[in-house]
Amino acid sequence: MFETVIGLEVHVQLNTKTKLFCSCATSFNHKQNINTCPTCLALPGALPVLNQDVLAKAVMLGTALDATVNRTSYFDRKSYFYPDSPTAYQITQFYTPVIQNGTLGITLEDGTEKTIRIGFAHIEADAGKSIHDGDISKVDLNRAGTPLLEIVTQPDMRSAKEAVLYLKKLHSVIRYLNIGDANMQEGSFRVDVNVSIRPKGDEKLYTRVEVKNINSFKFIEKAIEVEVRRQRDAWEDGLYEEEIFQETRLYDQEKNETRSMRGKEEAADYRYFREPDLLKAVVTDEMFEKYTKIPELPDAKHERFVKEFGLSIYNADVITANIETACFFETMMQEDGVSAKTAASLLTVELPSRLKGDVNISNSPVNAKKLGFLAKRVDDRTISGKAAKDVLDALMEDIDADVDATIEKLGLKQVTDMGAIEAICDAIIAANPEKVEQYQGGKEKLFGFFVGQTMKASKGTASPQVVNEILKAKLG
Repeated sequence: MFETVIGLEVHVQLNTKTKLFCSCATSFNHKQNINTCPTCLALPGALPVLNQDVLAKAVMLGTALDATVNRTSYFDRKSYFYPDSPTAYQITQFYTPVIQNGTLGITLEDGTEKTIRIGFAHIEADAGKSIHDGDISKVDLNRAGTPLLEIVTQPDMRSAKEAVLYLKKLHSVIRYLNIGDANMQEGSFRVDVNVSIRPKGDEKLYTRVEVKNINSFKFIEKAIEVEVRRQRDAWEDGLYEEEIFQETRLYDQEKNETRSMRGKEEAADYRYFREPDLLKAVVTDEMFEKYTKIPELPDAKHERFVKEFGLSIYNADVITANIETACFFETMMQEDGVSAKTAASLLTVELPSRLKGDVNISNSPVNAKKLGFLAKRVDDRTISGKAAKDVLDALMEDIDADVDATIEKLGLKQVTDMGAIEAICDAIIAANPEKVEQYQGGKEKLFGFFVGQTMKASKGTASPQVVNEILKAKLG
């Protein structure tokens, strides 16, 4: 039996307006090489100047991870050559990173809590982008110098699922802090996975293999599983020493396999040394006081939603998983008379099923205030839960439509008049004497028959709750 050992490196692109060491705009999908200057092109004589906003966002992340924020940190040069790196080195933090010794808690599938240790997180400059077009390769340097925070865990995860749980939690924290958009498809949340295996009970760390730049949680899980399988097969075949060595591999999602990219460098290969063109990075007392006051994070919001609104643990999990849904829910709950149960059902089940293509919760035709009012109309028995679905369909088609006007237009307003519903119930009971006798003789499942017939006779407009109350009283 083998145990999987996983450590993760996550590169988070920060959402600053300008790059790490110059005033060029950060960008995505702009025309190639327009956001460049002598500094990010590494022209002779150009000197870097630290973007203080990057340091502020690092303080926020360090606070969220309950980590040590080094009030003084330094920059180092990491020497390597790639065509999309005009400097032939990367400015990073190797010896004294801005963040050290943090933690992030995750909830496993069986409900138990696990703490993932974070060794450090450091600031570094991103490289450019290589574009391959047939036999021609081009370089776009718009991204060169974009600020990154690289967050590196200890090897604390023991399965692909644990790794994905950690990544989803970290992704959520980044979004809650609003320090980056963490868009995996656009490369602003990039994951490198370090995988090794060992016999169960063995505490030794064996050869780790890095699987690089995977762009979705689904593929991260698959990449880990296929790499673990490769390493186990090699061990069981007696070929571990020959086939498993420290290297960087890529995950091929079409073939569902990892393949060798290059040998993995050691720290000495990068020839780190202190960056001579930059001063030390200092977090002042004023910065520290300001940026350690961070927004409410997912765990705290989850706990508050359960206590304040009475949400179930499951619904709180779903709603607080991302900041957009959590804020949407809080706006819904500002409507007087709305129950958390109804609001959660409309938000987590009904609305997502109607969001197609590029339409998401952030640009939904039905905003939080309108969906909250629709939930109110269910809770005050103006309409039934079933009718709310029809109203929501209509609202999705007409962004300017009013909830009450739509209810009236569709004729879905519930009848709550006791006298009118009682008359319908009397007629149904009178028309079905045999079933009344069977029900009163112990065949209790027939109660549903009477409810259904009453609702049918009222064309679905009778309040189900009132119908149930009247029938129970009349049928005994």
